[in-house]
Amino acid sequence: MPSGSEVSVNGRRLPLPSGVVRRVVEAVLAGERRRAHISITFIGRDAMRRLNARHKGHDEPTDVITFALRDPDGHPVGDVYVCPWVAGRSARAGRIPLREELVRLIVHGTLHALGRDHPEGAGRTRSAMWRRQERYVEALA
Repeated sequence: MPSGSEVSVNGRRLPLPSGVVRRVVEAVLAGERRRAHISITFIGRDAMRRLNARHKGHDEPTDVITFALRDPDGHPVGDVYVCPWVAGRSARAGRIPLREELVRLIVHGTLHALGRDHPEGAGRTRSAMWRRQERYVEALA
């Protein structure tokens, strides 16, 4: 991980050990050759629904929301919120391990915090960001 970076992990119940979460974020920061302060917070479906309604206008829980800012030196500061309940539903629907889906969401949120983006809708899975994300997931999950 580039020096000057910081990773914090928060939540009442962590679905992955905090060391695993940190290693995922650190791997993305190293791979992207970026310094950043990234906070990963695991929240329940009701809290995620409220966050999604307030900031995105969708009154339902979603899997991950990222708030990306910059510190005074211009380095990314990202607050990433992950909902394990939605991740569990997605993992079951996709018949993949929950750990893999959680890693995917952590990577996804971290990439958004670094300024990466994708189109909405069906095209997002064909985007450069999505391909980059899946390379990290394959290496880290």
